[in-house]
Amino acid sequence: MLRKTMLAALAAFGVGALPAANAQTEIQWWHSMTGVNNDRVNNLAKGFNATQNQCKVNAVFKGSYDDSMTAAIAAYRAGTAPHVLQVYEVGTATMMYSKAIKPVAEVMRESGAKWDPKAYIPAVASYYTSPKGDMVSFPFNSSTTVFFWNKDAFKAAGLDPNKPPKTWAEVAAAGAKLKAAGHKCPLTTSWQTWTHLESFSAWHNTLFATKDNGFGGLDARLEINGPLFVRHIENLANLAKQGIFVYGGRGAAGDAKFSSGECAMTTASSAIYGLTKSTLKADFGISTLPYYPDVKGAPQNTIIGGASLWVFAGKKKEEYQCVGRFFAYLSQPEVQATWHQDTGYLPITLAAYEVTKKSGFYDKNPGTDVSVQQMIVKTTDKSRGLRLGNMVQIRAIMEEELENVWGGKKTPKQALDDAVKRGNEQLERFQKVSQGRS
Repeated sequence: MLRKTMLAALAAFGVGALPAANAQTEIQWWHSMTGVNNDRVNNLAKGFNATQNQCKVNAVFKGSYDDSMTAAIAAYRAGTAPHVLQVYEVGTATMMYSKAIKPVAEVMRESGAKWDPKAYIPAVASYYTSPKGDMVSFPFNSSTTVFFWNKDAFKAAGLDPNKPPKTWAEVAAAGAKLKAAGHKCPLTTSWQTWTHLESFSAWHNTLFATKDNGFGGLDARLEINGPLFVRHIENLANLAKQGIFVYGGRGAAGDAKFSSGECAMTTASSAIYGLTKSTLKADFGISTLPYYPDVKGAPQNTIIGGASLWVFAGKKKEEYQCVGRFFAYLSQPEVQATWHQDTGYLPITLAAYEVTKKSGFYDKNPGTDVSVQQMIVKTTDKSRGLRLGNMVQIRAIMEEELENVWGGKKTPKQALDDAVKRGNEQLERFQKVSQGRS
């Protein structure tokens, strides 16, 4: 309910030279990173502040993504919005069509900071780029979907621990052997809609929605009840009936089932690498997301998750100049490489990937480059990402309908048809609200 209220409120938005050192310009950056990543965000701000004395970035933790956006809405209406807000990827369309933001491309051009839009990994940059080709928000903590497997469990089941399944048929075969060997949870997943519908569509170069997944206009409508989607959900449903696929719950609930050793395989965010490395008492590997080899164009690229940084409108020129400088600092190869290696999130630039590669990090930590390899290819109109409004509500609908499948209440076709019908109602509502503001 909080997410619905928050995004409904957000949808209602209608809305030279830097100063000398003795007139330092302060920038407020609201974020939602917790634990050790909160410390790393603070270090990024401190690192930038130490490079000069004209700008000061204050990193402020404002709770969950929902909490921080709700706080930002209230602050914007009161005229006290932060300069920079971290927003999860499903809020992209809502933010873009609001009147509350200043596009990052505009900020960077006006700031005069060193910045090259082509330096960013294509599949990352395209997600946050307008139909005109301008970046609207700054990529920050980006992750993508990958495949993890427990090498010890594979070995115990008579499988080659160094040969992960690459296709869904191979996943099913490996799962059958694991189950026969007594494993109670051969396969699980996290973020089921992101992994098995959203990223799945891009990985197979298949549209998730019309109008190039929403990039072509607000009148986009879902297409997730097509033959390929039905085939995949039927496949998972059959694996569930056989006791091979075990649903672990919404969101990141499935992560613990793998990192604890309960499940032998999972499809999850690349960002759980750190958690798994510190928790799992077994050897494990990371591989590319499985695919159906008979689908033309597969594999293509996967879709990012995580969040980006948005700049609010209505600030002073010198403040935007400082924001531009800060974003340029965050884009530096060495800064990005450190963030990538410490957190497991993607390096947002190709240069940061090369720095990490040359450092030997990938050789010392096998599989940590898989997420990057899935993303550095040139995207297509079908794989660049999603630009759909009310995406949080649509995800909740898809979650519910998939759970109806796993629970045996609906067939895959029925569930996906209902997801399309209910999801399109959300898209129609967003279209009316957004066009009414324009």
